[in-house]
Amino acid sequence: MKSLIHHLYKAIILVMVVMLGACATTQQNERVARIDPLEPMNRAVFTFNENLDQYLVKPAAEAYKFVMPDAVRRGVTNFFSNIGDIFVAANNLLQGKPKEATSDIGRFLVNSTIGILGLFDVATDIGLDKHAEDFGQTMGVWGVSDGPYVVLPFFGPSTARDTVGLAVDLKTDFVLNTNQLNSDEKLGVTALRVLDRRANLLDAGQLLEDAAFDKYSFLRDSYLQRRRNQIYDGDPPPLGD
Repeated sequence: MKSLIHHLYKAIILVMVVMLGACATTQQNERVARIDPLEPMNRAVFTFNENLDQYLVKPAAEAYKFVMPDAVRRGVTNFFSNIGDIFVAANNLLQGKPKEATSDIGRFLVNSTIGILGLFDVATDIGLDKHAEDFGQTMGVWGVSDGPYVVLPFFGPSTARDTVGLAVDLKTDFVLNTNQLNSDEKLGVTALRVLDRRANLLDAGQLLEDAAFDKYSFLRDSYLQRRRNQIYDGDPPPLGD
């Protein structure tokens, strides 16, 4: 009799585990359908971007990192970062954060002068912290919802809201819109910026390759979580809210 009861308990526990697993799977499928309704198309674009990176961008970035001394690469990174501080300041103002905007403008002025056109990041050493703001975040602060998750060709993870924000960022991008450079020079500077950014991500990319079972899902969830964290300046409310 005891043996029969013992086996009955085991059967009940097994059924409960299976039911809980089924519920969890259903909830996960519903969540994915809600945040990523374009998943088949997104995965196709993701594969295209991965192939482009594997066969072109990553090898070029590795060559760039191998050839360029660390000091030169750091100067290139600082130069583009310094230009970006102007647009970071504008977004901080639009988000109602004048203190941060003032710091961003201060960074630009200090690095453009003492830092020799931004090649050296003097501002951080004197306590003017670097911020990261874009128009997608600004719209998020204004209350614009994410919309569906989207993977953009060449640019990668995004959302409907951040895609609009990216269009605004590109429209106001100094390198792409300056009259001081011709089309060939703009292309060269843009290529340098892409190589520099990719070279800075080589180590992180390898960690991702080693850690992620489903790289697409991992990047999607990481991107959405990071953007939510950025919009709320590191203190997001519970998702239920």
